[in-house]
Amino acid sequence: MMLPTIFHDMFQLPLPLAEKILRPVLVYCALVVLLRIFGKRELAQLNPFDLVVLLSLSNTVQNAIIGDDNSVSGGVIGAVSLLAINWLLVRVLYRSRRLTRVLEGRSTILIHNGQVERRTMEREMLTREELLAVVHRQGFEGFHQVRRCELEPNGTFFIEGFEPSAADLKHSELLTRLESLSREVQSLRAQPSGQ
Repeated sequence: MMLPTIFHDMFQLPLPLAEKILRPVLVYCALVVLLRIFGKRELAQLNPFDLVVLLSLSNTVQNAIIGDDNSVSGGVIGAVSLLAINWLLVRVLYRSRRLTRVLEGRSTILIHNGQVERRTMEREMLTREELLAVVHRQGFEGFHQVRRCELEPNGTFFIEGFEPSAADLKHSELLTRLESLSREVQSLRAQPSGQ
């Protein structure tokens, strides 16, 4: 007797199906627009405060997505709706460069020829310390070593140095050594086995 009640409670939809589909789609669209308005910095997660905002954002919109529904069916329908709208938007953006630029924006130059672009930094609400931390993570000692640094629309940084970074130099050295070892192994294989 109890088993049918459990299944009924788990899968009964207290809200209409159309509402269950429409709620996640509306919240998704609102979040895309809000993240575009508030900038790339929110995506870059540069400091603990931004991370807290992003984590809290998911909890804040949870009830807007599911409404007064805690059923398994409602959760699955909400998840499918979110995945479907994301799939559709990715396909549309793939086909339209203009729409991609409108929704995602363009990359922003933060450092040009070793000079920090102060106005751009202010517009993106980045401090010199935050940018310096990004530059250090890429293996550069300071801004003077960076030819160009761009904040991409997806929140990642592209950094090009005047000279290769320490990490790039080590990588090149390692590749050179591997090529040398490979040539030695090939020459050893080419020698007759009796020598």
